[in-house]
Amino acid sequence: MATEGGGKEMNEIKTQFTTREGLYKLLPHSEYSRPNRVPFNSQGSNPVRVSFVNLNDQSGNGDRLCFNVGRELYFYIYKGVRKAADLSKPIDKRIYKGTQPTCHDFNHLTATAESVSLLVGFSAGQVQLIDPIKKETSKLFNEERLIDKSRVTCVKWVPGSESLFLVAHASGSMYLYNVEHTCGTTAPHYQLLKQGESFAVHTCKSKSTRNPLLKWTVGEGALNEFAFSPDGKFLACVSQDGFLRVFNFDSVELHGTMRSYFGGLLCVCWSPDGKYIVTGGEDDLVTVWAFGDCRVIARGHGHKSWVSVVAFDPYTTSVEESDPMEFSGSDEDFQDLLHFGRDRANSTQSRLSKRNSAESRPVSVTYRFGSVGQDTQLCLWDLTEDILFPHQPLSRARTHTNVMNATSPPAGSTGNSVTTPGSSAPPPLPRSNSLPHSTVSSAGSKSSVADGAVASGVSKFATLSLHDRKDRHHEKDHKRNHSMGHISSKSSDKLNLVTKTKTDPAKTLGTPLCPRMEDVPLLEPLICKKIAHERLTVLIFLEDCLVTACQEGFICTWGRPGKVVSFNP
Repeated sequence: MATEGGGKEMNEIKTQFTTREGLYKLLPHSEYSRPNRVPFNSQGSNPVRVSFVNLNDQSGNGDRLCFNVGRELYFYIYKGVRKAADLSKPIDKRIYKGTQPTCHDFNHLTATAESVSLLVGFSAGQVQLIDPIKKETSKLFNEERLIDKSRVTCVKWVPGSESLFLVAHASGSMYLYNVEHTCGTTAPHYQLLKQGESFAVHTCKSKSTRNPLLKWTVGEGALNEFAFSPDGKFLACVSQDGFLRVFNFDSVELHGTMRSYFGGLLCVCWSPDGKYIVTGGEDDLVTVWAFGDCRVIARGHGHKSWVSVVAFDPYTTSVEESDPMEFSGSDEDFQDLLHFGRDRANSTQSRLSKRNSAESRPVSVTYRFGSVGQDTQLCLWDLTEDILFPHQPLSRARTHTNVMNATSPPAGSTGNSVTTPGSSAPPPLPRSNSLPHSTVSSAGSKSSVADGAVASGVSKFATLSLHDRKDRHHEKDHKRNHSMGHISSKSSDKLNLVTKTKTDPAKTLGTPLCPRMEDVPLLEPLICKKIAHERLTVLIFLEDCLVTACQEGFICTWGRPGKVVSFNP
């Protein structure tokens, strides 16, 4: 909901914003919605979601999008920044009775101009496999709701597979299905396969192979979202109990965990190279977690309410060459996982691969990611080298250490095909987004950063503060009682109100599982703009634009700098 009061300027919706790359502009003619363009009354309905697929056809216009609004599901040709949207001609439209679509995912591996496989999850627990080009409904899974009766929260094809898909539910369970198998006519019987801290995995016990192949029980409360790593080998899950859990998907081993500062975690995404995971949730924060070190390396505060989507931008990665240093990992290892990333992010990923190449000069990288929230705001963030590879830990309890010690990976983190982020330490970017280090010192951090190259290379564009600004949190108007500003004064008391899990939340605060606010860098957004009347539910980065959507059912296209072409509506 749009914030009431605060004057006209506070509620003014932005149609453009500027970053260091240039001007991003909203393209009104490229807006997609229901054909009548009437805002959807979203009270009590499931979030609007958007899925894209490229059909790889010869016309050069192979992009398709699917979105759900209330009981309706639409499938359109997506013309992006090139041509105006034609809402009068959806390729497919479906209206459901008694249940609502909640999420969906295309199989990019099998998509052609003649056929596409789309999975759709529903509020009553079913999963449908449809072909919106052939207008066929081929299968319905969990039809009798014998497997799970709760809402489907996330559905995704297993990377590299034509037939396997994973479904998460509000019950806290995830199920692995094969499209070729039936679900049976009786409730499944399970046999324990593996158990660990706050998770268990069961196989389906039956004479003939049936769905589900596996049942994962993860944490307590709803499993809100999951995301596969770019190489498809790891699975990151975020739950209502506030935990991020990262699993090795094939071996069903728990790789690492992290806890939110407060409340449930709602969304999760991987960096294009698989080295970092970003989460968002009910603490109004974005949290950056290093996969190799299994630790929180930064938090970002810009939203005034719950963060609903986080996503990395694989096309905006700043790369600068620097003096030669030693790098770990081979170019071959890294190239292997590049093929699993987004097809259209090749230029960025090839530049990222330079970090691990012994042949070229090493480079420093700034990762760009974005977030949208229930506060109707879009935030963009830069994750810079001074955060990724600090010259010493920020915790005041630690002693001075050199770069390699501060960022070395923990024992047991090697051996993954995803190269660990701590195994090399390139120097910071000359154009960094941290505050000048004189400011860092005055912020009360006892960690002195003495490296001259770092100090001289920091620019005036600050997106990192070390808590000289944390008092401002109290002044922010929060629309939710259980937001960060509400708990900051008596955090331990409020944290005890959270549903008890096996790990007491009050005891995790101040540990590596959930560092205190002053123990990790606090990012500030590059931009933070109100771009909708209703809460935002979608953020997708494409090559020439970024796509957002709000709960009213409007899917908006923002042209990237230099990518907007004039066209006649």
